[in-house]
Amino acid sequence: MQYDNTSKKKIIKNDIQKIQHFRLALQTTFLLLVVWIGVEFWLFVSSLSPDVTEFHNRPEGVDGFLPISALMSLWYWIQSGKVNMIHPSGLFIFTAIVAVSVYAGKSFCSWLCPIGTISEMIAEFGEKITGKRIIIPKWLDWPLRSLKYLLLGFFLWAIIPMSVMQLNVFLNSPYNKVADIKLYNFFLQISTTGFVIILILFIFSTFIRGFWCRYLCPYGALLGITGLFSPVKITRNPVSCIDCGLCAKACPSAIKVDKVKRVLSDECTMCLNCVDVCPVKDTLFQQNIITKRKRSNFATAAGIVIIYTGITGLAILTGFWQNSVTAEEYRELYQIIDLIGH
Repeated sequence: MQYDNTSKKKIIKNDIQKIQHFRLALQTTFLLLVVWIGVEFWLFVSSLSPDVTEFHNRPEGVDGFLPISALMSLWYWIQSGKVNMIHPSGLFIFTAIVAVSVYAGKSFCSWLCPIGTISEMIAEFGEKITGKRIIIPKWLDWPLRSLKYLLLGFFLWAIIPMSVMQLNVFLNSPYNKVADIKLYNFFLQISTTGFVIILILFIFSTFIRGFWCRYLCPYGALLGITGLFSPVKITRNPVSCIDCGLCAKACPSAIKVDKVKRVLSDECTMCLNCVDVCPVKDTLFQQNIITKRKRSNFATAAGIVIIYTGITGLAILTGFWQNSVTAEEYRELYQIIDLIGH
């Protein structure tokens, strides 16, 4: 069955459902939280200067920007059964993100990730300029998508063979202790090369939706893999489907939702845009492929929030959130930070 263009236009005008408003609110909240963490971290670093007497507490949430350290900490935890107390919050943020992906696929990317949110904003801006969405052809898209898996593979290849002792040495090293400050300094004192790379990524992300996320982000690669273990998939009922193509058009990952019975792609971020724009009730829905039960959009949204805040909240309550590096040690390391890692 085909759908006429007039009806399509009416549907498009009303395609933003409540769940998308909630997703936007959650994205905005998380982005503002990151901005707040950034301000607090700036105050923390500023307080490390020799001429400043009052020490400003470090925001532990900044550990979320140290995924390699978190991966090593996780591997150390698995092997030793102990939590390393250098950037412990990073470990639990990392664990929470992976747990969310097992529950709702690659949903962290489209519901919580600040980079994903900014990427969406940039893409919307680009589409307003060009008036269309640029889709990379398959023959180029596939090899480009493999880049993030190659990056992930490299990190796993380097970390997995490490013993408990080797992991412990790195995690407690001066470099790891101030890795967050070194990352801060990288952007604060960015080189011409670094600036050009970021500018190129911005330009590409403006005209190719989610360029960084789709082709280069190793975090996204990991969540794409763990997300495949989620039993809940977006499912299409071909009998009631009217072949309007709105779902495929709404998909930010360029998945041909209208051509498959079940979305199994590692690029699906569970943003639920496709489900929301479908004009026929119960044609596109979330279904547990094991129990065959449907899951509501609200259950997915609530689950993402509960799992993420539950795991990170548990870390706070049990004392596995606060970094063990003292203010005195931070001040000492800050004085020689340019020498650390060289």
